[in-house]
Amino acid sequence: MSASVVPIENHDLARAERLREACKSVRQQISKVVVGQDETIEQLMIAILARGHCLLQGVPGLAKTLMVKSLADAMELAFHRIQFTPDLMPADITGTDIIQESPQTGHRELVFQKGPVFTQMLLADEINRTPPKTQAALLEAMQEHEVTVGGKTYKLSEPFFVLATQNPIEQEGTYPLPEAQRDRFLFQVVVEYPTFDQESEIIDRTTSNYSTKIEAVLKGEEIIEFQQTVRLVPLPEHVKTFILHLVRSLRPAELSPLKWIADKVDWGPGPRASQQLVLAAKARALLHGRHHVTLDDVTTLALPVLRHRIVPSFAAQAEGLSSDDIIRRAIEELPRPNATQNSRTSSRVL
Repeated sequence: MSASVVPIENHDLARAERLREACKSVRQQISKVVVGQDETIEQLMIAILARGHCLLQGVPGLAKTLMVKSLADAMELAFHRIQFTPDLMPADITGTDIIQESPQTGHRELVFQKGPVFTQMLLADEINRTPPKTQAALLEAMQEHEVTVGGKTYKLSEPFFVLATQNPIEQEGTYPLPEAQRDRFLFQVVVEYPTFDQESEIIDRTTSNYSTKIEAVLKGEEIIEFQQTVRLVPLPEHVKTFILHLVRSLRPAELSPLKWIADKVDWGPGPRASQQLVLAAKARALLHGRHHVTLDDVTTLALPVLRHRIVPSFAAQAEGLSSDDIIRRAIEELPRPNATQNSRTSSRVL
């Protein structure tokens, strides 16, 4: 049995069932105000369960902001929204020291005024509209869940998530996210247009007296427990092997079994991609009522986990190939590991 598989206690079985029921309730609440977007909402929930951040990409009007706000309401999380603009400064996000007069002593003293990053769910709207210096103000918060200002470090409330949006159409006057910051996002989620029927329902809801209120069905303390439960989901050895082969094969510097990668990719995903693909697959397995990770979990989530961690070469761009095209081809061509020898690990349940 894989050394990473930990014996599971009965109380974790019950918590796994509570996780599934709670997430089902959250989705029901969000569906009151958001039509469709089921795949996007599932990926947002997986990111939260895996303790990761999300980068949402889509044209205006696809309810990205509404989805995030509804998710915060259903989970009873503190919510702040920052509209990123070219004149936004780092202190506008993290906060700053201000001089105040103490009512007790009458002396002036520096007091830290917290910025909007001090929340539990932060919506960074159009994050590519602001310069790199301000974008980088989020790095410490995203990675360490803390903020350092004036030589002092302040812890953020848990759980803490950054859900950032960016518009793929208007690129004039924007500042593309640096590779290091994009790597901090667990997922890059592409928000698609609604179907004909969904758009018809959107019109009916938004041009009538339709009104509803989202109820809180989950609390922050429960989310933290669920994040711990996700880490207990067993990872079969053959699935871990496939993840390693997939991520490593996308690096042009490696001796990839896919010979075309060296020509199509300038820069590939690092070890964080493997780690986050495992955690995301574990969360998806629980949401779908399974107690161990399957290859289907990995292949389904490979695109949102890897697409922002690959830099296609000029040759690939000239052929009209995107990161998604490269990942799909790699998944198709890589051989599937044999699970027979790892059957004991695969059958171990939470």
